Amino acid sequence: MLVEGKDGFICDKCIQEAEKILQAETSRNTKYQPARKLLKPKEIKEHLDQYVIGQDKAKKVLSVAVYNHYKRILSNEKAIQDEVEIEKSNILLVGETGTGKTLLARTIARILDVPFCIADATVITEAGYVGEDVETILTRLLQAANYSSEAAERGIVYIDEIDKISRKGDNPSITRDVSGEGVQQALLKLLEGSTVFVPPQGGRKHPEQNMVPINTQNILFICGGAFDGILPIIEKRMNAQPIGFKKADAHAKHDKENLLQYISPTDLKKFGLIPELIGRMPVITYLNPLDKETLKEILTKPKNAIIKQYQKLLELEDVKLEFDEEVIDYLAEKAIDLKLGARGLRSIIESIMLDSMFDIPSSNNKVKELTIDKSMVVSKLKDYSVGHLRVAS
Repeated sequence: MLVEGKDGFICDKCIQEAEKILQAETSRNTKYQPARKLLKPKEIKEHLDQYVIGQDKAKKVLSVAVYNHYKRILSNEKAIQDEVEIEKSNILLVGETGTGKTLLARTIARILDVPFCIADATVITEAGYVGEDVETILTRLLQAANYSSEAAERGIVYIDEIDKISRKGDNPSITRDVSGEGVQQALLKLLEGSTVFVPPQGGRKHPEQNMVPINTQNILFICGGAFDGILPIIEKRMNAQPIGFKKADAHAKHDKENLLQYISPTDLKKFGLIPELIGRMPVITYLNPLDKETLKEILTKPKNAIIKQYQKLLELEDVKLEFDEEVIDYLAEKAIDLKLGARGLRSIIESIMLDSMFDIPSSNNKVKELTIDKSMVVSKLKDYSVGHLRVAS
C-alpha cells in the first residue's frame, strides 16, 4: 500500500519501520525519571499484606531493601557530592515450594516505579554451551525499561530457582559443570557490579546486533530458591544430639518443623553455592512453611485468593459461588498432605470445580447459585484422586 505525499510515495512497510526507529530514539533520549513518591517500608509491607499471607520477616526484609533502593536512586547525585556512596544489599530468599517467594517478587513489581524483571536460573548455562547466557537476565531488564539503559541501571531483578545452579559435587570431574558452578561464577560480575555488554534482542539468535553497555552497580538482585535437601545439612550443623556423657544444653531448643530459620552461609556452602556468590548476597532471609491456619487464610483473604478467582469466573456466568466453612478446613488439611504449599490448594480446587466449570456454561436450566459442601468435596476428591500429586516425604 502506497501513501501519496507532496513529491512522492511511501509504502506501509516503510512507515512501520520509521515508527520503530522514532520510538527507539525517543526512549533512548528520554531522561529517566525516578519514583515520584518515596514509599516508606511500612507502606510497601502494607501493599504486600493485601496479596501475601504471613511471611512477615521476608516482607520486612524486602520492604527495607526496596526502600533503600529508592533512596539510592533519589540521592545519587548528593551522595557523589558528599563522597558517600550507598551500596546495595542483594537478598537471598530461602523457602519451601509454594510458600510465596515468586509471589512476593511479582507483588512488589506492581508498586515499583523502577524497571523490574523475573529471570529463571534453570535455563542458564556457562558461556559457549547450549542454553542462555547470564547476560540474558539483563536483556529482560532492558526490555522492561523500554530499552533505556539509564533506567535499567536502576532496576530490580528477581532470579528464581537459584538453588538449581548449585555445584553438582565437591570432587572435581573430567566433565564441566556447565549449568552449576560455571553459572555461579558467571553471575559474580552481575551481582557485584560491573559494566556488562548486553544483547538487546537476546543472545546467539542475533549475533549481528549492537551490544548495549549496562552498569550493574545500582541494580538490586533478589534471588529465591527452595533449596530442597538443605534441612539435613542444617540439622547436622546444629547437632541436637551430642555424643558422650555431656548433657545437652537445656536452652538449645530448636523448632524442628521450621529448620530453615536457622540457615547460615555455611549451610549454603555445603549445599553447593560457591563462597564468592554467597558473599555477594549479604542479606539472607527465610519463608516459614505454611500451617493449616495460614492455608485457610490464603484460600479466602488475599485480593487474588483462589476462591475469589473462581467466584469471579462464575460471576461472569451470573452464578453465585459459596464454600462452606468446614470445606475450607478440609481443603487446608488436604493441602498439608500434598506438601506443595499454596500450589497444592490450587490443584485440589481444580479437581473439585472441574465438572461445574464444564457443565454450567452449557446448561439450559441456568444455575443461579452453587454451594460447595464437604460431602461434595469428599466425593470429588475420591473420583479425581490427588494421590499422583503427593510428594514423598
